[in-house]
Parts: sequence; C-alpha cells; structure tokens
Amino acid sequence: MRPESLSFLQSLLQAPSPSGFEQPVQQIVRSYAEPWADEIRTDVHGNVTAAKNPDTTPRVMLAGHCDQIGLMVQHITDEGFLNFSAIGGVDVALLPGTRVYIHAAGGPVLGVIGRKAIHLLEPEERKKAETKISKLWIDIGAKDKEATQKLVQVGDPITFELGMHRLANDLVTGPGFDDKVGAFVVMETLRLLQDRSLDCAVYSVSTVQEELGLRGARTSCFGIDPQVGIAVDVTHASDYPEAEKAVTGEIKLGNGPTIARGANINPVLHRLLIETAQENDIPYQPEPAPRATGTDANAIQISSAGVAAALISIPNRYMHTPVEVVSLGDLENAAWLLAEVVARIDGQIDFVPV
Repeated sequence: MRPESLSFLQSLLQAPSPSGFEQPVQQIVRSYAEPWADEIRTDVHGNVTAAKNPDTTPRVMLAGHCDQIGLMVQHITDEGFLNFSAIGGVDVALLPGTRVYIHAAGGPVLGVIGRKAIHLLEPEERKKAETKISKLWIDIGAKDKEATQKLVQVGDPITFELGMHRLANDLVTGPGFDDKVGAFVVMETLRLLQDRSLDCAVYSVSTVQEELGLRGARTSCFGIDPQVGIAVDVTHASDYPEAEKAVTGEIKLGNGPTIARGANINPVLHRLLIETAQENDIPYQPEPAPRATGTDANAIQISSAGVAAALISIPNRYMHTPVEVVSLGDLENAAWLLAEVVARIDGQIDFVPV
C-alpha cells in the first residue's frame, strides 16, 4: 500500500467515531478526499459526500460507514466510577480488563473496565459465559463523584483503546475496521479515478450511524438519488480455528474482497462486478446473501423508487472486538475493483433484471 494511503487508514483507526459521534473521523475523511473531489459536503446527519462529475448521469453512490461500536457513560457513582451502556453490538464478555477512552469535552480520559476478581466470584458466577453490562464499571482513578465530573459527563462516548498494529505479512489489527475500511475504500476509489474520463457521476460517501440501523445510508442516498449504489463493508472471515464454514462460507483474508449475491443485490450489477474482476485479474471471493444484508446496501436498495445495489466486503476476523484483523491487500483490491466498475458504468447499461 502506498505510504499516503496507509497513513490515511492509520488516521481513521486512531480517530474516535462511535455511532452518533463521528465528527473526528469525518474531518479526516474530508481532508483526504478534497484533492480528488469536484464537490465535497457534509449533510445535517454528518455524512461526508465527495463527488466527481456531480452533474452527470447516471449517479453512482459508493458507501462505507465510518462509525464504530462503542460505549456511553450512563451514570457516575458516588465513589467516582462510571456505569456505562453499549453503542451498537458490543460483546459484553470481552469487556472486563480492557482499556478504554472516554471522549470528554476536555479531551480523552483513560479508564479501565473492572469487575469482581475471579478469586471473589462464587462458583456459579464463574460458570457464566457472559457478564451483565450493569455489573461492570469504568475506573478512571478519580477519588469521588465530584472529581470524576470535572473530567467526564453522563452521555460522553467511549471507545476501546484506538490504533492500528501490524501483524505478519500484510495483516493489520485494531478496533474499528468495521467499517472504517469501507470509508477508506470508497475514498481511495475516488483517488484512483482522478485522472480517468467517466460517463457517470461518482459519489463516495462516508456514512454515519450504520451500527444503529443503517441510518446515514438512508439519508445520504435520499439526498443523492442514485441509479446505482455499492456498499463496502466487512464480512466474517472463516480462516481461523473453530470458524463455522457451513454458516459463513469459506472466506479467507488476503484472497480478495467478497462480492455478495442474493436478494439485496441487483443481478446486472453483480454480473458487472464479476466480469470486471475476472477481466482485470482482481482477486475476489463469492459470498451468498440470501436475505437482506445488515449493511448500507440494504438501505440503498430500497431508497426512493429503488436503486441497483451491490455489496463488496472486506474479510474480517474477530468482528466487533478490540482486535479485528484485515488484510491491506484486500483493501487495495476492493478499491481497484470499484474503480474499474465505475469506469464501465454509463447511461447505456440497463440495470432492470431480465
């Protein structure tokens, strides 16, 4: 990956963006996309849209959501500890013993999630696989409630310790790849198209609040009114111990992005993705999607009178944990595939399935 693109990805991973609090990461997106865009805007919902050829038709929307799961300060105890609730689908069993940051008005505040030590658990408590979130707390080291309130407030968002670390080969790990890699890919696609002559308009959108119900994709799609929409998200890899391939299919890191096929996907656009990948020797993996996907592609497909929708995904190990793992090569191939597909789209293609 070129150094500037890697730096962009690292910046995305280091910026906090729990659903509803995406402003820090969106500032990074705007700054990176501005040189490649003919037009860039942020809507009232917080979606950032960077467009090329905005006055042309057909309009093609590329969407990757920038929000991540997180926590929120729910209550401050008299002793100065923080009770908290979940933003999005948080695995409570992973929380005890983790470092977190409360993103307060005065800046990030480090805390640790505590629970009763194993020595003090009753035998029946030790057998429980899960812990109730109400039985956990965050310790910031403050001596009492008054001291805590000088640093954080009820309603402040919380994230895992942020950042990206290199593993062997081209694998990287950290929290928030779901789905900052999507926002990364759609903006990289715009960069790859900068010197190409296009017969369509391209709208690369870093959407918000996907983890709370595909909310940003709904509003941004309504505003763009695209004829074609492709979402970029993550999908469950199955190349680790105890993965159930009968449930997820066989999906490996480093073998390219997945291309979904099913009810959520326009058949004509699906064929275009497959043919483009094959003709350009871009690695990809098929992914069955027999129902509406839980991604921005679902919101895009059923917007207004309907949109020709598709979904490509980045294989991801350990989704919604502090140690998600993806392949940098898969990100590059996803952006390459999108750029080549967009370059083929013009007003002559009929996306009505026959």
